Amino acid sequence: MQYSSELIHTMRQALETVMASIPAHQSVFGLKAAVAECILNAAAHGQTSYDGLVSSASDQIQAIVAMLT
Repeated sequence: MQYSSELIHTMRQALETVMASIPAHQSVFGLKAAVAECILNAAAHGQTSYDGLVSSASDQIQAIVAMLT
């Protein structure tokens, strides 16, 4: 799937926002990649707004951390 440069920029911003909101004690190896994958999946399913991407990824943080630990 191809994304516009604007959407890629929005996805990167969403990733950085979500990562900045994660407490240090929850930051585990592979977390950023898993969050990025979550954002990519949301975009692939039509979510293209910054707020929507942040929300989609933020909703999955606990599940991702549990999966990686």
